[in-house]
Amino acid sequence: MRDDYLLHSDTARSLYESVRELPIYDYHCHLSPKEIWEDKPFTDVTDMMLDSDHYKWRLMRSANVREEFITGHKTGVGVSKEERFRAYAQALEGAAGNPLYQWTHMELSEFFGIDDALDSESADNIRERANAFLAEAQLSPRKVLEKERVKLVVTTDDPADGLEYHKLLSRSGENRFKMTPAFRPDRLLLLNRVGTADGFGEYIGRLGEICGAEIYNLSTLKEAVERRLQSFCELDCRFADIGIPYFPSKPSDGEGSGNAGNAFLSALHGGEVSDADLNAYLWEMYLFIGKLCHDMRVMLQLHISVARNVNSRLFRRLGPDSGIDCIADPVPLRDVADLLDAMNSQKALPEIILYTLNPNAIEPLAALAGSFYGVRTGAAWWFNDHTAGIRNTLEIVARQGSLSSFFGMLTDSRSFLSYVRHDYFRRIACDLVAEWVEKGEYSGNAKRLLERISSLNAGNYCTESRL
Repeated sequence: MRDDYLLHSDTARSLYESVRELPIYDYHCHLSPKEIWEDKPFTDVTDMMLDSDHYKWRLMRSANVREEFITGHKTGVGVSKEERFRAYAQALEGAAGNPLYQWTHMELSEFFGIDDALDSESADNIRERANAFLAEAQLSPRKVLEKERVKLVVTTDDPADGLEYHKLLSRSGENRFKMTPAFRPDRLLLLNRVGTADGFGEYIGRLGEICGAEIYNLSTLKEAVERRLQSFCELDCRFADIGIPYFPSKPSDGEGSGNAGNAFLSALHGGEVSDADLNAYLWEMYLFIGKLCHDMRVMLQLHISVARNVNSRLFRRLGPDSGIDCIADPVPLRDVADLLDAMNSQKALPEIILYTLNPNAIEPLAALAGSFYGVRTGAAWWFNDHTAGIRNTLEIVARQGSLSSFFGMLTDSRSFLSYVRHDYFRRIACDLVAEWVEKGEYSGNAKRLLERISSLNAGNYCTESRL
């Protein structure tokens, strides 16, 4: 890959040199703690590229690739690794303008030293060369993290997870990087609104077991949630995440905690929960979790405007996390403002990052964030983390607030190859700031600004003492 890739001026290239080698603090990802702990070498580039990257699955579906070539490994359909790689290469060669065209070639260049274009004709040769490299280099999850200068990996973990691999790694003496959990209470917030392998009652039973307490009403649930977050914090948890496809509105008179309690009890015993009771429950739990995060100095990340599992047929076959989520309508800004105001009025507003999957909502949320201390606009999230989306987000954050406080890029991926996206972000950010410098629109310390949003802001927060 050319050194000047995405850098369109000498100023941009100079700025990029000041950030390209900075460490990565990956404060939101979906990597497997088990894979990081076990550190088994990768043996096939097909597995590395296609087994867990939902972006690539969606591209293949858009190119009308048959599902067995996309997710056959999940269902046991007998399609060879060679065939899957060829199918992806064929989909990629027509993907002009899709960020996956850029990311895939960055992955091949960064991790395998291959700078050839991947297409249907080159697929077999590239796969052979990549696998030969894997056999020689014994590339493994921890070697990827070390190569990419990753100092912190923040995984996404359910409150009912025992965090065994975090504990093992913490005790191992590993000092090249650190892995900490992020508290993700989505399952307990969704009540009976999601199809999973177990019902809500079974899930709450598992949560109670790991807490060593019986959960039988809303009060005991809150006690369990507080206990679990404390356990996460003992492993240096600094982040919590909520990414459900609902956002609560402020309950009107008569929709108080009683309805919230009824919602929980009904779901616990397999009953139906009305939309009004679900809203009351979510409002109360968002406020409760926000206060816990405030008190324990945990940054809360709110992921807004996502529609989950919209292809019900594929969802029944493959389950969640199968590349069948999409952008949802914007959440009413008044609802987000009411929630932040309620937390703030109780002097329990934690540091918050607001992400939206709907690009039309980024600027309104950025304006809202500027009304509260410690509330930030998040990085271009998911379907927005392409060149235009990243530039747009940076421009909005800059004109609505202080770009210097932006937390920078996050991986938000289950694929270890996705760390090239941090370099992708840095190149785009450097090119944008260079434009401002060359137009005379910014005469400050551009290198320092880019160092902060590329690494230092996240790094300083993640490494500072809680005391």
